[in-house]
Amino acid sequence: MGIGAVARPAVFLDRDGVLNALVLNPATGRMESPLRPDDFAMLPGVIPALRRLQGAGYLLILVSNQPNYALGKSSWTDLGLIHHKFVSEVVGAGIHFARFCYCLHHPRGVVPGFSGSCVCRKPSPWFLLRAGEDFGLSLGDSWMMGDQPTDVECGRDAGVRTLRIGGDGGTDLGDSGADAVVRDLAEGVEIVLRG
Repeated sequence: MGIGAVARPAVFLDRDGVLNALVLNPATGRMESPLRPDDFAMLPGVIPALRRLQGAGYLLILVSNQPNYALGKSSWTDLGLIHHKFVSEVVGAGIHFARFCYCLHHPRGVVPGFSGSCVCRKPSPWFLLRAGEDFGLSLGDSWMMGDQPTDVECGRDAGVRTLRIGGDGGTDLGDSGADAVVRDLAEGVEIVLRG
């Protein structure tokens, strides 16, 4: 960062259950990440909420665990096409993400090279700390928004404030340890913009 430059805040966003809808996986009977591009659908109100964050000067950074390829649930091609569909929607709406951070690993993965432990899988704060250095961010003024306890832990360990979003899972969020618990991204944005 140059002399006199002011550190910028960021909003780190989980993807599935926060920006796009979860889908029923018939094989597991659980609501999960999209397995195919046709499964991908942005949640209502997400685009306007992202526009408000961007307009307020927050850098937008996606931080998402995406283990479906490692677990043999999705093909590599489908994983890429889902990301492309997401990017097309946000870019088409005039929204710019500074970085897309995907952890593609899983400790119980079945695909060589994507199985076992890694430095980047949330709750590790690795992606947040790295972005903090690369972009000269003010992490103390930044936020992590996600629908899982791992998102909250990741944000806390990186020194950012945390919002737990209800999402589609129907889990009890009362004792999440987050700075705030909200129904959806739009409600979370209200809290962020109030400071």
